Amino acid sequence: MPAPLPAIETFPPLRAWQRRALVEYLRRRDPDFTAVATPGAGKTTFALRIAAELLVDGTVDAVTVVAPTEHLKTQWALAAARIGIQLDAAFRNADLHSSADFHGAVVTYAQVGMAPHVHKRRTLTRRTLVILDEIHHAGDSRSWGDGVKAAFEPAVRRLMLTGTPFRSDDNPIPFVTYERGGDGLLRSRADSVYGYSDALRDGVVRPVLFLAYSGETRWRTNAGDELAARLGEPMTQDLVAQAWRTALDPAGDWMPQVLRAADARLTVLRKAGMGDAGGLVIASDQQTARSYAKLIEQVTGEKAAVVLSDDVGASARIATFSTSDQRWMVAVRMVSEGVDIPRLAVGVYATSASTPLYFAQAIGRFVRARRPGETASVFLPSVPHLLGLASEMEAERDHVLGKPKEREGFDDDLLERAQRDDQASGELEKRFTALSATAELDQVIFDGASFGTAAQAGTPEEEEYLGLPGLLTADQVSLLLSKRQAEQLAAQRRRAATRTAEPVAVAPPAPPPMSAAQRRVALRRQLNALVAARHHRTGQPHGKIHAELRRLCGGPPSAQATIEQLEERIATVQTL
Repeated sequence: MPAPLPAIETFPPLRAWQRRALVEYLRRRDPDFTAVATPGAGKTTFALRIAAELLVDGTVDAVTVVAPTEHLKTQWALAAARIGIQLDAAFRNADLHSSADFHGAVVTYAQVGMAPHVHKRRTLTRRTLVILDEIHHAGDSRSWGDGVKAAFEPAVRRLMLTGTPFRSDDNPIPFVTYERGGDGLLRSRADSVYGYSDALRDGVVRPVLFLAYSGETRWRTNAGDELAARLGEPMTQDLVAQAWRTALDPAGDWMPQVLRAADARLTVLRKAGMGDAGGLVIASDQQTARSYAKLIEQVTGEKAAVVLSDDVGASARIATFSTSDQRWMVAVRMVSEGVDIPRLAVGVYATSASTPLYFAQAIGRFVRARRPGETASVFLPSVPHLLGLASEMEAERDHVLGKPKEREGFDDDLLERAQRDDQASGELEKRFTALSATAELDQVIFDGASFGTAAQAGTPEEEEYLGLPGLLTADQVSLLLSKRQAEQLAAQRRRAATRTAEPVAVAPPAPPPMSAAQRRVALRRQLNALVAARHHRTGQPHGKIHAELRRLCGGPPSAQATIEQLEERIATVQTL
């Protein structure tokens, strides 16, 4: 006896973007439809509503969902069962067919790549809707892409979903439409787009504050030379990579200090109304992840959940953490994409993987809003490349084919090896030995703008930022950060005046010339104030105003911009 059809009238109400996309889908009735929506926006609910509509009206008889990981298979099956669609998450290629109790199955891209003929046969047997979750993964390898194309070419309907519709290579994504632009390059085209800035405006996702920590790092090269560098200072990519790696060393002081700050922020959020708020540390490899878990226990007195890879038991550990009150989880890969843990509100980006795709996937774990006013806080090293990615949270990207590629990040190849085995990044470790690292809060990035001046870990200045209220709207975050920055600068001026005060009346000495770092802070503050003023005049989001200034003037986000670039943007915004 076939599984009963879902009852559409019992579905939960859709969000505005889901309704618009559903209407567009049903109006067009095209075989292929690509929906891009920021993590946390509700892509799963949207896809299952389409599946229910097509099952009920007889357009399809079966549903196949293709997901990136084994854990997501279980997550999809549970979400579908809640609204009356039964999907077999235990289906294996050797099974050939699912039981009649199911409307279809959930499989992984790897499964399809290994036996596309099995899935093609299933697709030919019944009129099928194929939901390709995080479709960009179909381009991870040629066998996956070719397998997906061969298996699901006969499908009646194909629905492609992604929150990060771009890749760092030229592997075309199956069933995605590419259009040639004026520059001659092919770009992916989506049929429905709901970006982070749209979701932030609608209250669907949380505002994300990035707390960037710099500090002094020291290491020894394989030639025996000792080097020192400050995170965030201009230097070659090799030196940046080694200073970054030194900061992330579990044996140094940088990670314990940042973990202590992140745990303090987590405590503030829990006291502010997010009583079950959880934290996630994203590590580069399994050995380091275990070391971070030990550090968390030393810092907080509580054990952290550790999820090392996509192995047996990992899904159960994630599920247990999702419904528990445990404060911290440490993971290498399992929680980087698609996994739904709405209570995650504090993150520590302790990995050297830094492609735009991986960064967006990782930050997507923290943005899902459960109620108005919730915020997310992500702690990261003050590395120019990461600061740029943090400043461009609201940027919408497409997959571009044929564009000259630059190396993005430093250790992404090491991350890939870490996901395959239990080895630390030994190749890089042979090149140098980390000696020491200290941490200090460098700046807070929000809505494309940079706030604050350097504050040593454990000082009242740092506590001012760690203690920001946990329930705020996006506009309140901007106003409060501006106020905190102004108070911090005023306190610095008062301390300087006290130190230089003389017991007798004398002419005040000329102020000492500002260093380049002080000058950049002052210019960033001035630029932020002008952008805020324009926001209040026009209603445009801060991020869009910063993006327009970058378009007009060129250069990187303000967190990375030079003094000259900041001065040019200040002059430009004054003329808008």
